[in-house]
Amino acid sequence: MKMRIAIMILLATIAISVFVCGCALVQVAATVGSTVGVATGAITTEQAESIQKVGDAASKALERFTPENEYYIGRAVTATLLADYQAMDKPSLNEYLNLIGQTLSAFSDRPETFGGYHFLAVDSDEINAFAAPGGFILVSKGLLRCCRHEDALAAVLAHEIAHVQLEHGIQAIKKSRTTTAFAVLGAETVKTIGGQELADLTEAFEGSISDIVTTLVNSGYSRKQEYEADQTAITILKRAGYNPTGLKEMLEEMGKRIQRGGPGFAKTHPDPDLRRQQILPLLAGFPPVAPHPGRQARFAKAMAGI
Repeated sequence: MKMRIAIMILLATIAISVFVCGCALVQVAATVGSTVGVATGAITTEQAESIQKVGDAASKALERFTPENEYYIGRAVTATLLADYQAMDKPSLNEYLNLIGQTLSAFSDRPETFGGYHFLAVDSDEINAFAAPGGFILVSKGLLRCCRHEDALAAVLAHEIAHVQLEHGIQAIKKSRTTTAFAVLGAETVKTIGGQELADLTEAFEGSISDIVTTLVNSGYSRKQEYEADQTAITILKRAGYNPTGLKEMLEEMGKRIQRGGPGFAKTHPDPDLRRQQILPLLAGFPPVAPHPGRQARFAKAMAGI
């Protein structure tokens, strides 16, 4: 009983350090706590090593990704996605997407990433898009068909740029890692620390790119994050000189085409009509889109055959 209480106190110290002190002091708390525990005879050396492992896991959960980290994570995520979503062999379309996307990203609050923004069309009738960490953005053929003019396409790209600006992908990864770290903490407060089970949990904490992709594709970003991305997209569109009503019109078209309960946006995003209702107050005073002749000409040319 005495041992279990001591272990719980040590783990509580680590948990409190996570919330109050940050990642560096989590390791210190784990080291000091486990050392004291061994010195007083409350825990064994093996149990102290296990506590240190938990502290390391919790500390890693709070590490801030560097731009380089984010870039390489995004590359790996994108490469995995492209195994299931084949890139379209349409250079003119991808060049056009990058022209619009790069322009929009310059008006975001994060105009640069470590490896720059990259936009690519994927050959899928599924209505979908992915914003991987670091600025890797994939847009499906099905979603492109929901755009009737360049303002609508700009709205799609601005929404995905917003996810990158707001670091939603990285936040999803952190949440996964933190959840696992605290699962270790929670599990070990009710039993003696040590053994293969802890080793398995610590290994699971490290995660893998495939796990990240599965989370992003199957779960999508949270409803709150999707609304945040829509709101941020409107700001980007205004700054870049696009009519933000293009986002509303794109959502309306998507609502006509999307299969409720189906794959893609229907699975990972809030209902288009709910998103449209959320942004209506932000569009007050903006008229329906009147496509600019020059923009519409290049839009039609790039989208030909889609």
